[in-house]
Amino acid sequence: TLSLSLSLSLSLSLPSPPLSLAGQIHSACRAERSVCPRRRRDAAARGGVYEHLGGAPRRRKLYCATKYHLQIHPNGKIDGSLEEDNPLSILEITAVDVGVVAIKGLFSGRYLAMNEKGRLYASEVFNEECEFVERIHELGYNTYASRHHSTTQSPGTGGNKRRAQAKKPWYVSINGKGRPRRGFKTRGTDKASLFLPRVLGNKDHEMVRSLLEGQQRRTGHRRVRVGRAERRKRRHRGHKGHTGRDDT
Repeated sequence: TLSLSLSLSLSLSLPSPPLSLAGQIHSACRAERSVCPRRRRDAAARGGVYEHLGGAPRRRKLYCATKYHLQIHPNGKIDGSLEEDNPLSILEITAVDVGVVAIKGLFSGRYLAMNEKGRLYASEVFNEECEFVERIHELGYNTYASRHHSTTQSPGTGGNKRRAQAKKPWYVSINGKGRPRRGFKTRGTDKASLFLPRVLGNKDHEMVRSLLEGQQRRTGHRRVRVGRAERRKRRHRGHKGHTGRDDT
């Protein structure tokens, strides 16, 4: 009886078996997965590439660390603007692949693009030169590097094959005078290559609303004109048919 009571007291005083600890870890991991998906995405973003893919375009302004807003002109020109309420700086950023975006000027209707010479231009249609790798850096600044154009770096010493295959990205960059830099002259750490995505202000939203309402009115007028033209054609065809029957 003494040994039985001693074993019972020891079993009561001993800690929980390892199985319960494993169960606690498993439940904690499940809670972490269910509660913190945004935290995990943010961690991935801090390490490099965004995880978002698809969905509605993000309407933003890209404010460069050189104090210029990136703007896309209808004539194909790209530069920076110091104006806060410039409609040409209102952009639509859409994910086209994991960590890859297309940037379109809402008012110009053109896409930001970089050609094989590293020059920025505004393209009327979307093509592979309009694809940019979006990365987030310290203090919330982003960089946008051409997905298809870069500089192949010279091989390193000692026959390092990995070094031989390295490429230097070409970044979207606006210098201190509001002019775009050639891609091969840029670095991801330069102020001219760092952009802060800004949400639209009240005046920006008013301009967007006016633009969309104008587009809807023009679309409605076009439909009315097409409808009237169709009715005239039908009346004309009907009139010709009646005339032909009268002649017979």
